[in-house]
Amino acid sequence: MDTPVGSAPEHAAAELIRKPHLTVRRRPPVKAWLQPTLIALIVAAAFIACYVGLQRNPQPHHIPIAVTAPDLPGEIRQVLGDRVEVHVAVDVDAAHRALEHRDVVAALSSDGPGRLSLELAGANGTSTTSAVKALVGAYAQGAGMHVTTKDVVPLARFDARGLAGFYMAFGVTLAGFVLGSNVLGLSGLLRLRHRFVLLSGASLAIGTVAAVIGGPVLGAVPAPVVPLILALTLLAAAAAFTTKLLGTHLGPVGIPVATLLLLTVGNATSGATIGADLLPSAARAVSALLPPGAAVRVIADLSYFDGAHAARPVGTLALWAVGAALLLGLRSRSPRRHTTPAG
Repeated sequence: MDTPVGSAPEHAAAELIRKPHLTVRRRPPVKAWLQPTLIALIVAAAFIACYVGLQRNPQPHHIPIAVTAPDLPGEIRQVLGDRVEVHVAVDVDAAHRALEHRDVVAALSSDGPGRLSLELAGANGTSTTSAVKALVGAYAQGAGMHVTTKDVVPLARFDARGLAGFYMAFGVTLAGFVLGSNVLGLSGLLRLRHRFVLLSGASLAIGTVAAVIGGPVLGAVPAPVVPLILALTLLAAAAAFTTKLLGTHLGPVGIPVATLLLLTVGNATSGATIGADLLPSAARAVSALLPPGAAVRVIADLSYFDGAHAARPVGTLALWAVGAALLLGLRSRSPRRHTTPAG
């Protein structure tokens, strides 16, 4: 029997060329259409719900106020209820010191018969100070008293709305997020220790650039430059290592999760656009625990309150950065069943 010219595969290929309608085309799985759409919808809904929802009807909750004079503390508690948290001060100087150290956001004292003196720290943000003035004003009106208001810790000249710290924290968080996302794709090019060096070095560069621009260059954040660089470097590292950790462990879903955690919930609850004392209880609970909220607090503390309460938010930032890095390192050393490099 004669052997036909050309092999069977060649013959089949020739048939497909002559009859292209015979080519089998696979339909893309439903997941390929559904997953990106659902992720985009979730991110959009969460962003709008957080930013718009939290600003819809902010209410004061236990705003700390130092109160002097024998009768004022009890009256304030009775009239204003749990909207304020009264700190009894032995005298006006003690109340003033508590205000300057950010133990309270306002100091209220008697200024003679029928008169009250209200000292505020404008550096706590316009939403918080406006709420305090409204509360004390309502009390004074009901008691038939006149209130004299003085801002003893005003905002910087080039930060009239008190949002410079928020925008600085948002920008650094975004930069760290982008950094971590990009390093995810370098697993095949750089060893793990080199990626760690890249993340750490780039975080230091981000923190330095942000501190210098916001501080000495623009004059909107009057914090000491070196401590500010340290805080912003930790923020960038926390965002970068956390993004890389989530992307490594969760795959394609990791980046949207990092977006929700850091850029959406973290920034919306940071307490800058809406003061932490005006947030709903759930948002208030996570506000100081996420990197953006911790960063906003430390920026304000360093800028206006001599770093009186900076240790805790700095510790929070360090915990996020170091914790995420350690988890990444542990994963790279754990036994794997396949040969795909660890993120």
